[in-house]
Amino acid sequence: MTAQPHEHLTAAVLRPVRGHHAFEGCVEQLATAIRLGVYPVGSLLPPERELAERLAVSRATLREAIAALRQAGLIETRRGRGGGSSVTSQARARFTGLSRVSAATKSEWLDALEFRRVVEPGAAHLAAGHELAEADRDQLVTAEAAVAGASGKRAHRQADSRLHLTIASLSGSALLQEAVTSVQSTLDQMLGAIPALETNIGHSHQQHRLLCKAILAGRPERARTVMEDHCDDTAALLRGLLV
Repeated sequence: MTAQPHEHLTAAVLRPVRGHHAFEGCVEQLATAIRLGVYPVGSLLPPERELAERLAVSRATLREAIAALRQAGLIETRRGRGGGSSVTSQARARFTGLSRVSAATKSEWLDALEFRRVVEPGAAHLAAGHELAEADRDQLVTAEAAVAGASGKRAHRQADSRLHLTIASLSGSALLQEAVTSVQSTLDQMLGAIPALETNIGHSHQQHRLLCKAILAGRPERARTVMEDHCDDTAALLRGLLV
């Protein structure tokens, strides 16, 4: 018989999700609950209806998050009477491995996510505020198309980095380019340690399109806002699955 978590623990870790993309927030909270042992190996997650109500998201969004947790190897789902989603033994192995990551490294990762939230929206704001040459505009369009067309986790990650570095270069600030290069390097380490989640990649592509559109249209505040949302969504996944 699978163990069930205490109600007060569930209430403590699961709260209404905020932000534009509820998917990433759901993954963050559920993965964190599994990592902290609120849902031990073999235990069932609460029913979908209850989780959706607690997280204040649609059942469709919750199912996307559950699918992502399956993809990450944290849960397995059985359909039918007596079914549900239960935490796998693989989840223990994943988080045991992470427990060997030093506290200093995890602190550095969290700091990088905060730093990124400052520098990358700033770079996007500056890039959108410049009168871009035709060659610069073509470079941005080409970089965004390369991310959308990349196949395979590594190729996608490299194309994604190149897009962000391109935006930094269009800011015209050498110091911002250096800062974005540094934070993308740390981000690459973190993203390399988690599975590529298809729903998140889809959201990322949408944000990239909106971001490049804002820069090309010369809308600095819009570019900053879209980049902030983009950074927030990535940070939510990484906090849940890594730190």
